[in-house]
Amino acid sequence: MNHDQLYADPKLAAFKRGDAAVPARYWLWPLYGAGLESLGLDDKPIQVDTPTCGPDELLVRHDAVGLCFSDIKVIKAGETHPRLTGRDMKKNPVVLGHEVALTVIQVGENRKDQFKPGDRFIVQADIYYKGQGIAYGYALQGGLSQFNIIGKELLEGDEGCYLLPVQPETGYAQAALTEPWACVTASYDVKYRAGWKPGGVVVIAAGPGNREDYVLGMPPYDGGQPPAQIITLGVSAALANELRQRAASDGFKLTELGAPDANTLAEALQAAGQAGFDDIVMLGPDVALYELLEPAANKSCILNIVGAQALEGTAQVDVGRLHYDNLSLVGTDGDMIAMAYEPVRTELKAGGKAAFIGAAGPMGQMHVQRVLEAAEPPRLAVATDLIPERLEVTRTKYTQLIEARRNEIQLELRTPEGKSPAEFNASLVEMTGGAGFDDIVVLAPSAGVVAGAVPMLAANGVMNIFAGLSRGTKAPIDLSAVANKGVRFTGTSGSAIRDLRNMLTAAESGQLNPNLSVAAVSGMMGVKHGLEGVVNQTFPGKVVIYPQILDFPVTTLEELEHVLPNVYAKLGPNHSWTVEAEAEFLKELLP
Repeated sequence: MNHDQLYADPKLAAFKRGDAAVPARYWLWPLYGAGLESLGLDDKPIQVDTPTCGPDELLVRHDAVGLCFSDIKVIKAGETHPRLTGRDMKKNPVVLGHEVALTVIQVGENRKDQFKPGDRFIVQADIYYKGQGIAYGYALQGGLSQFNIIGKELLEGDEGCYLLPVQPETGYAQAALTEPWACVTASYDVKYRAGWKPGGVVVIAAGPGNREDYVLGMPPYDGGQPPAQIITLGVSAALANELRQRAASDGFKLTELGAPDANTLAEALQAAGQAGFDDIVMLGPDVALYELLEPAANKSCILNIVGAQALEGTAQVDVGRLHYDNLSLVGTDGDMIAMAYEPVRTELKAGGKAAFIGAAGPMGQMHVQRVLEAAEPPRLAVATDLIPERLEVTRTKYTQLIEARRNEIQLELRTPEGKSPAEFNASLVEMTGGAGFDDIVVLAPSAGVVAGAVPMLAANGVMNIFAGLSRGTKAPIDLSAVANKGVRFTGTSGSAIRDLRNMLTAAESGQLNPNLSVAAVSGMMGVKHGLEGVVNQTFPGKVVIYPQILDFPVTTLEELEHVLPNVYAKLGPNHSWTVEAEAEFLKELLP
């Protein structure tokens, strides 16, 4: 059935066109502080007056919203959440919902050459306006509201318009879920510097394993773009002399200080004139030197471990900053500092071995689906979880994809089954013939899981710390693997507008199917139940809210067989959500 036939029903056609009557009042879920008890009033949404858009604004209707674990972080943190600093939520509550598909309903006079009623969009949630971050569903009212006013922040932001147009044939949930999918795909498309930051500040510190023959070699900066300043802490006479020559020829400022300790670090920061360093080079460091210098790393800092001979035991590594601040750990076991700076591989190794730790949740399923639909996948993909029943959903959901790629990808699902974490990890490594994994994606928000997975990496392996551990979360990691084995770590938070645009293209071209992520659907009254399900990992996939439907409770796709049999009949293989099922769902339940 084509798109026009799907929406031939007069009610659906009017909904699609955006020309249905706008109510005088609409429903939304305000969050007044920390805790689910602060969501709504008396466990229900509230009604507010529907505004009329100004001359530079749009009135939009929210059509579908995915519930996200990031929403739970806001609920748990309340006003202490980093995106809400200084906000009085009791007076100015937050309306969550950043995975959203919307339709334009009214257009301000000055926008009529750009937009018209019925235009459909998704929202790039991370919005920057005049240098300020004001994310949708955080600082700005989000999708857990039936309507919203959109103004200059979105339409004339620092990166242009943050609304991305959606094709008429694309489903509402399909469009909304491109946002979390973009976060997944963005984690494989990180661009790390392969040298010192042009115009930045570098500190080079000598540890107890420092050798006299350490040299700079070819300088780790390209195109005649050196740092503005290099600060040394106790380096050898030979390296100091080499740096003096470079400073004379390349024009950077050189500051030479004594052996690294708390006092010389304070002097170095004062000399830098900023709160931290853009690049940190550690020559023969021990754990104490790493732990001294890591807190002085700026965002996107590269920490370079040159030689691991003094690294005994584990260092407390801030894995939250690896995820949120794009810190990069590189290293070399050679004598040339520049040898550590090579492009960090962020895509899964084609034909390699990949492990997905804690993969049974909605985001983990997306990572596994991406592997099964990849043009050049790893040969072995191992997905793990603690609970067999949760993990088995992955096999059921992706049966057709698994069968279609069985000659290219060996997908294995594993649970501990009584093994200790160390025994379980060892059993996973055995699946690689003892070589370890080329890629490990950590989806469980646990510092212990991150630390335990590091020894599972193969030489030159990459760990993607996808689970969002808060800044300040430390994991005990043997950093010798960074220098001796070439192990690297990556981490990302959210996605950029180009990631969302690419994901929307992939979804609308059929390259990836976001609808496979849907596990349950609901109307507005079911939001709180849906969020409780996200907290308790009740649903094996995403919960999608349809704000224009009020009273329908959270219902899994399997349960639709008894609740909405006509909708159930239009589900895809293995109870998967489809554009056809969604159209029938709206036809039966829209007021």
